[in-house]
Amino acid sequence: MPLLSAFLIGLLFGLGLLLSGMINPAKVLGFLDLAGDWDPSLALVMVGAIGVGLVGFGLFGQRQRSVLGEPMRLPTRRDVDRPLVIGGLGFGVGWGLAGFCPGPAITALGAGESKAFVFVAAMLLGMWLFGQWQKKS
Repeated sequence: MPLLSAFLIGLLFGLGLLLSGMINPAKVLGFLDLAGDWDPSLALVMVGAIGVGLVGFGLFGQRQRSVLGEPMRLPTRRDVDRPLVIGGLGFGVGWGLAGFCPGPAITALGAGESKAFVFVAAMLLGMWLFGQWQKKS
């Protein structure tokens, strides 16, 4: 059951990204272009996502188990360390250059968007390189 629910929630997330147009890198880059033809639609999607998250954490944030009985695995660390800052910078630079972040890129990949193939390949390479670096640390 957890695997099925993860699939259905991922499908819902992907459909939301598809319907909102967030798999289109031009939409994201239009949001980031404050000095040009600014597109506020990404901000509206973010506000909607924050609202859903606030309701979800408000209703279920204190639970020890999920609705399906699985243990809740929420992050406990609150510190800001060097890897977090470097990772955040890398994420932001990649997002700004490509117009994709992982969720929309995977959705765009499924929709056959050719630019998403390059982004996802670079993302997987970066994840692999990070794993190799972690093994050496």
